[in-house]
Amino acid sequence: MKQCRLWANTIFAFTLSVLAFLTFSCFLTTSFNTNAANVVVETSDHIVKSLFTPYGERSDRGYFALSLQTDLEPIFNWNVKQLFLYLTAEYKTKANRLNQVVLWDKIIPRGAKSNLHLKTIKIKYPFYDDGNFLKGNENVTLTLSWNVIPNAGLLPRIGGSGSTIVSFPNKYNQ
Repeated sequence: MKQCRLWANTIFAFTLSVLAFLTFSCFLTTSFNTNAANVVVETSDHIVKSLFTPYGERSDRGYFALSLQTDLEPIFNWNVKQLFLYLTAEYKTKANRLNQVVLWDKIIPRGAKSNLHLKTIKIKYPFYDDGNFLKGNENVTLTLSWNVIPNAGLLPRIGGSGSTIVSFPNKYNQ
């Protein structure tokens, strides 16, 4: 009985070692891929409204229509389970040197259409500033980025090549 346990333990440990080696080898086959793609981001209908927050403070909320165009098909290989896309807005204000806001996201699983041609869609999440700094801000940079969700390996965060700058008007829209 003791000899049987020893054999079972040896076989189990060997099997785990082989599986770990194979998983690491599979990871190495795709670890040096760049996962980059060109992105075209366009916006229109820029509006800024001044609103009260639930806490009674005034803040700016930005609105615009968004168009995205990119082909993410070359990123998919046998080790990519899905892509998590997200569009961020980055801008400076007097109160903060760096503001980053996620405005839109999408999950693209393997096998789904990954050649995006989205025209005049609305942003998914509200674009609030914690003050009155969106009005007249001419330097809001929109960038599409993605996380590659692999079957085995690291979880890289990739920034798309191509961004756009949004300029908001100098007066509020009621």
